[in-house]
Amino acid sequence: MRAALDLRVLDQPALAERGIGRYARELAAALPEDTIRLRALARPPAPARLAELWEHVLLGRDARRAGAELLHSPSIDFATTRPGIPYVVTLHDLVPLKQPERYLRTGVKHRLRYAAVKRATRVIVPSEAVAADARALLGIERVDVVPEAAGHAFRRLSAPRGLLARLRVPARFFVWVGGLDPPDPRKRITELAAHVARSPGLPLVLVGRYDARGAELAAEGRVVLTGRVSDQELAALYGAAEALLLPSEEEGFGLTAQEALACGTPVAACDSPALRETLAGRTGVRLVDPGDLAGLLAAGEELAEAEVDVPTRGWADVARETLAVYERAVSDTAGGGRARA
Repeated sequence: MRAALDLRVLDQPALAERGIGRYARELAAALPEDTIRLRALARPPAPARLAELWEHVLLGRDARRAGAELLHSPSIDFATTRPGIPYVVTLHDLVPLKQPERYLRTGVKHRLRYAAVKRATRVIVPSEAVAADARALLGIERVDVVPEAAGHAFRRLSAPRGLLARLRVPARFFVWVGGLDPPDPRKRITELAAHVARSPGLPLVLVGRYDARGAELAAEGRVVLTGRVSDQELAALYGAAEALLLPSEEEGFGLTAQEALACGTPVAACDSPALRETLAGRTGVRLVDPGDLAGLLAAGEELAEAEVDVPTRGWADVARETLAVYERAVSDTAGGGRARA
């Protein structure tokens, strides 16, 4: 079976440098060489107002023309309602539907994204927590849980600080990793940065792209922004940090936690269903009550220099389980499942 993987998220900086981009890159590298990797679509002339609708026609058409037997969208951002062949969508979380007052946008694109998920042959999610949300909020049962993994770049480094001269980070610090262009409200990084700025203890290093709103989080000597970094620098930042802090109200999986653990760095996080599922009981992890930022910082202090339970799961495992989902999708379609033209 030959599959097509839609990689257009990698052409969008706001997505490419977040967890969705990491997922798409790592999966593309781990899947078989004959997997068709779609980037730009062959787009006929069309009025701008029809561009979003054209995307739904073109993605499935281009996959079929390339000889694909199955199409996979690794994010709902470019999902299609018209694949014409067995179709798999990865749904990373359902926070926009759970917190519509913060996230829910109107318009054609938003409605089509969730319509595409409902019409997919199979839906991949990273945790049982997201699977439960998908069933409850979208009414879908064709859900497969495929947990993610830390990439090959994330491992213990013998001398991580030697890679950090350019970044001028403090001698000791906590780290947080994510997009700040703009800050995502559910990540609660704005509140954590403000708390660190006015509290004693270790400073906080924020890693990732930032815009003008993100830049406002910097506090002299207390909150440091690195901007974009290479994977090698990110691994060094994890390795040099006393702990990764995750103040999020909710996560679909918590990939940065897996990356930090792979680098030998403890993790202090606010408790949520997905993080409890993926982190609870691990050595070097502490979960605190949601919203307890003082408790999160205290947990980070207590974890400093603690031994950690390094994850053994890799992207080869993710790719193998994803291929199994592809096989199920093709089988489902042969048995009368969805493959809408």
